[in-house]
Amino acid sequence: MKYLLIVNFMSFVAFASTPYNAQVLETVREMPQAGGYSTGRDAFAELDRRIQLVDGEISVDNRVPGPSFCSSATYFLVLKVLEKIQNKTPEIFQTASVLKLSPRETPEKFLQDGFGIWGRWNANGPGTAALFHDLDLGDNFSDDGFYVAKPGDFLKIFWRWGEGVGKLERGHSVVFTRVVPANAKGSRVREVCFWSSHGYEDGRTSGMGEKCVPRADAKEMIFSRLLRPENLNRVLAPEFRHENKYLSSLLDTISTIDEARRETGARVVNPPRLKGRL
Repeated sequence: MKYLLIVNFMSFVAFASTPYNAQVLETVREMPQAGGYSTGRDAFAELDRRIQLVDGEISVDNRVPGPSFCSSATYFLVLKVLEKIQNKTPEIFQTASVLKLSPRETPEKFLQDGFGIWGRWNANGPGTAALFHDLDLGDNFSDDGFYVAKPGDFLKIFWRWGEGVGKLERGHSVVFTRVVPANAKGSRVREVCFWSSHGYEDGRTSGMGEKCVPRADAKEMIFSRLLRPENLNRVLAPEFRHENKYLSSLLDTISTIDEARRETGARVVNPPRLKGRL
């Protein structure tokens, strides 16, 4: 049985170490700008075109902009980070593990929501967090006050105008970059900023880039911090299930943020206790 872990601020000492956050942010700065927002075949074809997995080596083309959507942009980015890690440590990933990064189930078919690596990342609900949990790639947590969240954490936002988690949700797969005012915590946070692919209807150019929104717009958030990329090789382990049934069910069912946290082992960060207060 899985349990929701509720912990206080001081128990998150482990989060002080962020060995890959700087690399994630460096890669954000290297991404092409704009390119258009699309959830159609053109965006899937563009994702597939950019990713080359040959002879066990990851190669991601980030030279020019092209159509994308939020989860394709963040997947494109995380694979570029893994490429950099592999370049520094060539033996870190097994050849068969690298092949599992393909967004395709077969040459004719993309992985469906909840299946494999891409199917987890692209799913409704806490897709990135589910992948991190299933492969132990890092830690998942909810931090409404931004007490331990760090720029370079991956983040799933569930918007206030959505209907919870799952079939009717309104959400966004992003990389957290900063808060406004800078370094604010708790109720002092006025805006949350992040990188991803965004669609605009007000004349701004859609596609990849940074965006800031009022903190009040983000109803719920689940952060995912990359800590153990070498565990990508666990995708080959017998205990790794090709289908995450919770994620695949979210195409047709409605879930809750509490269930999403339980299914991904996401801890809840409570505000720090202030001295002199009961």
